[in-house]
Order: sequence, then structure tokens, then C-alpha cells
Amino acid sequence: MALGTPKSAAILLLILNLGLYFIVTMIASWAINYGINRSHEHVLSTPAQIFPIFYPIGNTATGFVVIFTLIAGVVGMTTSITGLVNVLEWNAPNLHAASFSSLTTWAITLLAMGLACKEIDLGYNDANLRTLEVMMVIVGATQMFCIGAIYTGVREIDAHHRILGF
Repeated sequence: MALGTPKSAAILLLILNLGLYFIVTMIASWAINYGINRSHEHVLSTPAQIFPIFYPIGNTATGFVVIFTLIAGVVGMTTSITGLVNVLEWNAPNLHAASFSSLTTWAITLLAMGLACKEIDLGYNDANLRTLEVMMVIVGATQMFCIGAIYTGVREIDAHHRILGF
């Protein structure tokens, strides 16, 4: 592999992930706002009062999907920005930090994606929620490729250090 190819791939994927996580955060924020605005119109039963936001646009999994997607979006945007800074430095400590933060973000994203898959399985979704679910699947895949590009950079740096005898 050519020298610098993992760096350019990682930078490209981090910029793509930053945009995708921003879109996911905006859609999840809209869904929470929509649910809060419509909650006062419905009288909730006792189990539903524990989670007081009512989502008339989805099913029983919608509340969990939206909350975890919002968390994944905010964490993903943050780690994409810090990952860009770390990858631009392109040394071993910064790449290890970028790989760990990317792996953590991917774990949170997979949790939100799993809940989105459950919501798809239950059915009865609004078009905006379907968009959110599809975006979570796409961002889960791009985050995995980003981890691969950063890990390739870590291996490249380690091999370079072994050759030089560091």
C-alpha cells in the first residue's frame, strides 16, 4: 500500500462520518422535539409515564431509538472532530487515541442501529423515522470502514518504527 493512503482514506471517512452524524443528530433532535410538543395532547398510562415523551409517529421502540441515536450522533460528531485532529498529526499516540475513540463510537452506533432494526421489525414508522433508521445503518458501516483505515495507519506506523528500530 502506498505511503499516506490510509491517512487520506481516514481523513475522507472522518469528514463523511462528521456529516452523517450531523444529519442523524438533526433528525433525532427533530423527533425528540416533535414528541415533546405532542406529549401534552395524550394521557399516558402508568408504565408510559416513566418515559414521558409520547411519539405518535412511531411504535413502542421509537423512544429508545431516538434517544440512543441522539447520543450516538453527538458522540460521533465529537469523535470525528477529534479523530480528524489526531489523524492529521499521524503519529502512534494520536492514531491509537483516534482508533480507540472510533471503536467506542462504533459500539454506541451499533447499539442505536440495533434498536433501529428492532423498530423496523415492529413496523408502523413515519418517513422521517425510516430516514433515521437508514442513516444509522449507513453510519454504522462507514464508521467500521473508518476504524479499518485508522487501524491500517497504526500498523503502518508500527512497521515503520520497527524498521527504524524505535
